[in-house]
Amino acid sequence: MVSALKKITFLTILFLISCRSDSGNLEVVCNLPKPLKEISGIQTMNNSKFIWAVNDGGNKNRIYGLNSNGKIKKVVVVNAENNDWEDLTADDKGNLYIGDFGNNHNKRKNLSILKIKSKDLKNKNKVDVERIQFYFPNQKKFPPKRKEKYFDTESFFFFNDSLYLFTRSRVKGKYGKTSLYKIPAIKGNHSAKFISEFTFCKDLKCSITSADISSDKKKVVLLTSDTVLQFTDFIDDDFFKGKVTHFPLGHISQKESVTFKNDSTLYIADELFMGIGRKLYKFKL
Repeated sequence: MVSALKKITFLTILFLISCRSDSGNLEVVCNLPKPLKEISGIQTMNNSKFIWAVNDGGNKNRIYGLNSNGKIKKVVVVNAENNDWEDLTADDKGNLYIGDFGNNHNKRKNLSILKIKSKDLKNKNKVDVERIQFYFPNQKKFPPKRKEKYFDTESFFFFNDSLYLFTRSRVKGKYGKTSLYKIPAIKGNHSAKFISEFTFCKDLKCSITSADISSDKKKVVLLTSDTVLQFTDFIDDDFFKGKVTHFPLGHISQKESVTFKNDSTLYIADELFMGIGRKLYKFKL
């Protein structure tokens, strides 16, 4: 299990304990089932009635199909180890991708994305995967020096036949920095191409933990523990060059997952930590 204490500093723990108990600007859909206490990724798809969900590293190699009330209606065993599954995305054909790229200590050399075919997801309870491997060409040491730990990844989505990766900084005072890379959405071992970077703020609560793009391809959202960042009016795939809008959620928790319900509404989920979380929320942009 990836310890929550590795993710959250003592100061953040105190903030979580003292935070407001209501849900701020979020609408609570439900308390998630106990098997999803460490939920790390959710994804909706046009050709599926489910909200698909995964847990992060150390948990079972399972994906869960939830109904709109958050009840588990399907469990699929994935023929791959859960090293550290951190996010989900899907392509326009209904293929599902698991981001096995959690890398808190920046030590991993086996970063990968697991592709599950749409027909297998629909018809099978145990599925094989196509493995898409990648590496960051600007990382030279494993781990790098503390001031160079910019290679953890918890967020990605599919767009125009590529997978777009958003890194999570582990550098003190620069936690809100994220770098955007892309790789082809095909089997192989790919060098991640750097596109641009964005900094939200300096605190740990500014770390980017999930991402998604709307079905009309006009909105990109990034999630932190208490904010949604929306990017619009971008050109091509340099999303950070677009207009950015901050949506404070009025609530802080270990939020790890975001997906579009439709082009104007998000689903958001958080892990259970210190009695807070394991909930599915809706948020209207």
